Amino acid sequence: MRVRTMGLLSMLMMLLAACGGQAAAPTKPAATVAPPAATVAPPAATVAPPAATQTPAATVDDTGTLRWSLEGVSDLTSIDPAKPGDAPTITVINNVFGGLVKLNEKLEVVPDGASSWGVSADGKTYTFTIREGLSFADGTAVTADDFVYSINRALSPATASYGAPFQLSHIVGAKDVVDGKAKTASGIKASNPRTLEITLDAPLAYFLAQLTFPYTYVVPKALVESGANWEEKAYGTGPFTVAEWKHGQSIKLVPNERYWNGKPGIAGILHTFNKDSETAYQLYQTGELDIMGSQQNPVPSAHIAEVRDLPDFHTAASLATRYVGFNDLKPPFDNVDLRRALALGVDKKTLAEQVLGGTVVPAERILPTGLMGTDLPITPLAFDAAAAKAALAKAGFADGKGLPTITLAYGQEGDNEIVAQALQGLWKQSLGITVNLQSYELATFSKNLDTTFYTPTEGLQLYLSIWGADYPDPQNFISQQLHSNTSNNNGHFSDTEFDKLTDHADQLGGQPDQQERLMLYNQAEQIAIDKVGWLPLYYPKFQVLLRPRVQGIVVTPSGLIIPEWAKVSVK
Repeated sequence: MRVRTMGLLSMLMMLLAACGGQAAAPTKPAATVAPPAATVAPPAATVAPPAATQTPAATVDDTGTLRWSLEGVSDLTSIDPAKPGDAPTITVINNVFGGLVKLNEKLEVVPDGASSWGVSADGKTYTFTIREGLSFADGTAVTADDFVYSINRALSPATASYGAPFQLSHIVGAKDVVDGKAKTASGIKASNPRTLEITLDAPLAYFLAQLTFPYTYVVPKALVESGANWEEKAYGTGPFTVAEWKHGQSIKLVPNERYWNGKPGIAGILHTFNKDSETAYQLYQTGELDIMGSQQNPVPSAHIAEVRDLPDFHTAASLATRYVGFNDLKPPFDNVDLRRALALGVDKKTLAEQVLGGTVVPAERILPTGLMGTDLPITPLAFDAAAAKAALAKAGFADGKGLPTITLAYGQEGDNEIVAQALQGLWKQSLGITVNLQSYELATFSKNLDTTFYTPTEGLQLYLSIWGADYPDPQNFISQQLHSNTSNNNGHFSDTEFDKLTDHADQLGGQPDQQERLMLYNQAEQIAIDKVGWLPLYYPKFQVLLRPRVQGIVVTPSGLIIPEWAKVSVK
């Protein structure tokens, strides 16, 4: 933990001087029309440069184990599907557990533990047929009752799931379980061992996509209730089981011999914990990893030129937004004009193109390019130094006079330090104010975000963060992040009209209502831009190094997806 007040400031001064100190023209994300019948991003892409130079030699590994780095962590806090804490944790959860449905390489919802499903005429009741022969890795048959248990467990206050209560709040009776008034939600029923019914209080267009996130994954009751350390040898219906968890080092997974879609074609996975992407990159270069890079921690921008022509390097548009968040309940950022001043004072084009070398796309809105709804325009708070200074004066801090000490917090991951120092310089240049920087180990940063949510007066002032899609729908970025009642709203942004718009949009589920739903989210997004619920900075590209000897893994806007584990090989 350290406070920094200088860094890239001098470099930024030179960059801005080279640009004549003028406001850059607004860079508007290219509109992409979403597919007509799905809440999905554009077709998943596996983009690899055509020309190869020399791939770093891999350390010989005759065991057939896939060595897959998890960046930004020194350990995992939990691999309980009811409590998915961060992206590295979700990666492991998805390799061990499974739910009713999942996303394929085109980001379409496809069967997993359920072989099929139907929806009632009013769009409120989903009936799932549990896959015949589905079992946990220990051989125990999985029934609809196991899903009833698992979903209710995620809602139970005893489990203390951070996001399940809000994400699953439209299930009839869910609130009673969350509030401790009932053990089971009335809208979750097993009519027979292979039939599960889930009833909602409104038709939700995104419900199936929502089920691809871990909160509704099935867990074995006997294992979960066997003791506090059940995660050390966790198993579910997924392709792997936990063989060994060396805390602070790695977690080793071995194939689930009973996986419904065929035993994986590799001997196992060794997920190593690396504190940042630079560390993982160096390990990849020395041949100790087969995969490095993620949405939050892609290949470091400083090394892109070194690897862009290798067959190992893959890139895809990413369904993620890097942004600055504000604590709206802690002065001075309870002042919307101060938030607007900082938003107007960021030259995102310089940040994206000069500081980060064109490895990201400037963001003028919350929704990442390509997500459904981005064909509807947004009026951004484009860089304008004069307007930024006027907003600062309107906030009561003309020329920065009387402005209390401001500290931007960030987690030690990816290019965060470079970005934080760049923001520091940009705000100094455009507003004449000094913003201190404070970095935290990523786990500590996450805890501080929790503090900001639960006790805002003791929390962070403003922070550099990122959101990647849990599921590819605008609801996951708009309602799930900035509604007054969502647990993801760390900064406590609150606007009555925003809440009304998102509440209405969330409950429109029929195809005829699709355009109205998207327009409502669009109106809500505009409010969040104008009042600076978030200050979106850029859309990171998903850039990963994947050894050519690894076959069967697809790079998509939502990360790495494995269509069939039985066809994955490490040669």
